Amino acid sequence: MTDPAGLHEAIDEEVSTVLVGSGDVVEHLSIALLTRGHVLLEGVPGVAKTTLANVFARATGLEYTRIQMTPDILPADVTGSAVYREGTGEFELRKGPVFANVVVADEINRATPKAQSALLEAMAERQVSIEGETLALPDPFMVVATQNPIEMEGTFELPEAQRDRFQQKLTVDLPERTAEREIVDRFDDAPSLGPGDVERVVSPSDIQSAREAVTGVHVDDAVREYLLDVVAATRDHPDVVHGASPRASIAFLNTAKARAAIDGRDYVIPDDVKALAEPVLIHRLVLGTDADLSDVTPAAVVGSVLESVTPPGGDPDRSAAPADRAASDGGVADDGA
Repeated sequence: MTDPAGLHEAIDEEVSTVLVGSGDVVEHLSIALLTRGHVLLEGVPGVAKTTLANVFARATGLEYTRIQMTPDILPADVTGSAVYREGTGEFELRKGPVFANVVVADEINRATPKAQSALLEAMAERQVSIEGETLALPDPFMVVATQNPIEMEGTFELPEAQRDRFQQKLTVDLPERTAEREIVDRFDDAPSLGPGDVERVVSPSDIQSAREAVTGVHVDDAVREYLLDVVAATRDHPDVVHGASPRASIAFLNTAKARAAIDGRDYVIPDDVKALAEPVLIHRLVLGTDADLSDVTPAAVVGSVLESVTPPGGDPDRSAAPADRAASDGGVADDGA
């Protein structure tokens, strides 16, 4: 199995033996794996964010570690440290939990900025420095961080530099009633069901071959310009103080190519760009004070950007913002009055 579509299908099928209704998130995790990206999962307690990352890692056959982020955790608890061995009279390097293929930083916003920064070098350069020595991290390497959006006491908001390291931010929603019923029935029949029941369905060579296939996906110049227009529009949006970075543009392009490959195509279409705009961009936007006071969300900004930017072959009038369309028609935009 070397094609991205087959790899994702195998992972998704195996994950679904334990988890219900996680297909969309698994697709985005597969995209991140194929493009060397990191993922931030946000959701209320009890929606299986950590379990999802564990099950995904087991299905891919990758080594998995979990770091419980707390206010008292130190950078050395993440990266490792030099430990003095009295018997030999020498210092011995002890590698931290970051030396794994899939590293889950659970409740990352509970750690202090100092501890959070321990992940910056690892996520950006895939290496860590311990006692002046630089060590390479395993390949593949991806960080899956989780955070709870409703418990703000005792948390530290991720700084812009940290958020920008994440390729995608995904929201793990509460399940629909039918899906929750299936979850209840499944765990009633098998109370001990868990990540240990998941089997490895792909190999490191499969992942490497699929990654190479993704790099070969074609991106037409018109689609490439459309992607860059969307990124540029986030920087010019009136509600945004700081828009998406060039790192976001690269992540946008790579994820679009991976989505196309997972869908069985060797070329990117505008719908790939539209589908990935929100997970790639929302966590990178810094909104202005007026936008915050007006309860404008990054997702709403991305939605308005997609409406305002004309896709290749699209109708400029239909892609314009509502107010612009009304003006071009000689009318007045409906302000909700």
